[in-house]
Amino acid sequence: MPAKVLRTLLSVIAAVAIGVSLSAAVAQAQAPAKRTAQSRTAHAAKVHKVAIQVDENNKATMNLALNNAENVIEYYKSKGEKVLVEIVTYGPGLHMLRADSSPVKDRIAPMALEHSNLIFAACANTRAKMAKAENKEIPLISEAKITPSGVVRLMELQGQGYAYIRP
Repeated sequence: MPAKVLRTLLSVIAAVAIGVSLSAAVAQAQAPAKRTAQSRTAHAAKVHKVAIQVDENNKATMNLALNNAENVIEYYKSKGEKVLVEIVTYGPGLHMLRADSSPVKDRIAPMALEHSNLIFAACANTRAKMAKAENKEIPLISEAKITPSGVVRLMELQGQGYAYIRP
């Protein structure tokens, strides 16, 4: 092979090698920025979820659960992040959502109107047992969503990645 052709060939190979090295260096330099942008996007898209259990007929506990819900909602709202909150009532805690005996029903209505990401779940098993024991239908507030079993609902929520809080 003539020397001129060999020099040209070596120059081309060297140029390609330098180009590949530069491309790799640029890609490596951009990788952290790309990962940071991706993590910001993933973080911004993340939905925080919390399930709050109420199983006591205790006004202080019910108010604490409502305070916890409001605080969590406001915290993530201030960060521009989404959050879902579900308060699950069962056993004596069902009184929280009873229209005839809730000591906190006046707080629930405005909270439900203000926060579409807040759900109040009432245990159907507990409601049926209370109806049988009291020999009457158990009225629930309009904001209550009936779930077949409060305990099972909490299990399902935890399986869906909800954090679990018991005030």
